[in-house]
Amino acid sequence: MRERGYLGEFELMILLTILRLGDDVYGVPLSKELSLLRGRDVAVGSVYAALDRLELKGLIASSLGESTPERGGRAKRYFRVTKQGLRAVRETRRVLSRLWKTLPGEDPA
Repeated sequence: MRERGYLGEFELMILLTILRLGDDVYGVPLSKELSLLRGRDVAVGSVYAALDRLELKGLIASSLGESTPERGGRAKRYFRVTKQGLRAVRETRRVLSRLWKTLPGEDPA
């Protein structure tokens, strides 16, 4: 990340889901897993828009797989979290944990 910034909620969910599913996941399974975990539909288009933003920030990297006849000869684009992305996830977790602990009536345990 060129500038220090915090992750948005959806971006954080995407990064965490990529980490959960492992390297080299592509958009459709990512969207399905997010839908399952959130309990509501997640549009594949919104996932790909967020993936593009995350890649521009250097938080994920992508690579093209082999083209397949099932996809009309198009290749799948696989994503993985970069070291920079992992640092951003950890920093966001640290900040959010600290914020939760400062709320009145919250048990820090």
